[in-house]
Amino acid sequence: MAPTRPSVADKRRTFRQLHDSGCFVIPNPWDIGSARYLQGLGFQALATTSSGFAWSQGRADGSMSRDRVLEHLSALVAATDLPVNADFESGFATDPAGVAESVRLAIETGVAGVSIEDSTGDAAHPLRGLDESVARIRAARGAIDRAGGDTLLVGRAECFIVGRPDLDETIARLKAYANAGADCLYAPGIRTREQIAAVVAAVAPRPVNLLVGAATELTVRDVAELGVRRISVGGALARAAWAGLMNAARSIVEDGRFDGFASAASGGELNALFRGEAKAPGGG
Repeated sequence: MAPTRPSVADKRRTFRQLHDSGCFVIPNPWDIGSARYLQGLGFQALATTSSGFAWSQGRADGSMSRDRVLEHLSALVAATDLPVNADFESGFATDPAGVAESVRLAIETGVAGVSIEDSTGDAAHPLRGLDESVARIRAARGAIDRAGGDTLLVGRAECFIVGRPDLDETIARLKAYANAGADCLYAPGIRTREQIAAVVAAVAPRPVNLLVGAATELTVRDVAELGVRRISVGGALARAAWAGLMNAARSIVEDGRFDGFASAASGGELNALFRGEAKAPGGG
């Protein structure tokens, strides 16, 4: 008899509990295979990556339609027993009512969390005004509450990754998003211990997500000691996978050699994993 899979309500309950104490890593798969592999390694939750998904479709980050992203969310939720947090970009709408409708549709996919950004995609004016951004978070909060209130809302201040690395502005935005109903706060691009500690203190007791998308001296333990509740990696795992492909392919084209296959995963292990006969290669 096959084991009973957790319901959407179960996943959402588990996801909220993960944010209550301690610190967990929430890696970012970009397709069903990577999601199932990460589940097999023992991670407790997953988050989508807009960039990783876009690259897998041969597109640039930020160019996927809402319908395609919703299909992607549904596929990942169905493929794994873990809670999934949606990297939902800027809500695929320009006004609060549109954000609310997009969030409603995201909730219907079964995700356990939804992240909403305050960036515009316009290099000349990279951030939305604070009042507008707050209204968008309030709209997302309202959509979640009308759907039962069990989906986690993450408010993102994009200052550091759009060329405005102002910590005071970042903190002011995060505090405003918390007041507007965000359950978890996220400022991608902050890196130093001082920046991280300042953000954690400013929004306490709300949990903080830290992006670790590049090599760093900080360990999970270090980040936990700074008070961060969850760590995501954005498109970093997807970029690492792309690096393996690019390096192996370039070796063939440029040198006529196949050295890049030396570190390739075993086909037998992968087949066993996806037949459900083994744990994830490299797992415990």
